[in-house]
Amino acid sequence: MKKLLTAAVLVLPLTLTGCVISVGGEGDYSYQSDWEHKERKNRKYIAQLETDTSIQTIKNKLGAADFSELYQKEEKEIKVLFYRTQRVEGDGATTKDECTPLIFKNGQLVGWGETAYEMI
Repeated sequence: MKKLLTAAVLVLPLTLTGCVISVGGEGDYSYQSDWEHKERKNRKYIAQLETDTSIQTIKNKLGAADFSELYQKEEKEIKVLFYRTQRVEGDGATTKDECTPLIFKNGQLVGWGETAYEMI
């Protein structure tokens, strides 16, 4: 019995396997969720925008907007696309206050951000 117990103690650890997940490392290997990556990409692109960029160019780069609005003002089509750029609550849902609005008149970018949105 003692030999059997000794053998089990020696062999059992060899049969165990495990998985190690490294979170919070440094450099390019650090853990990053999908929404963090999306927010960073959107912020970086929006920071480099120039007025008169076409709506299609922006959609091609950023993809589908998280929210959108469309209306007519003084016979011009105003479209607002909202792209997620910052996390407010960790509830798993994207809300407009977590997005940066991009404002288009007749398909061309005329402004972005809260101030531009409030002006329309």
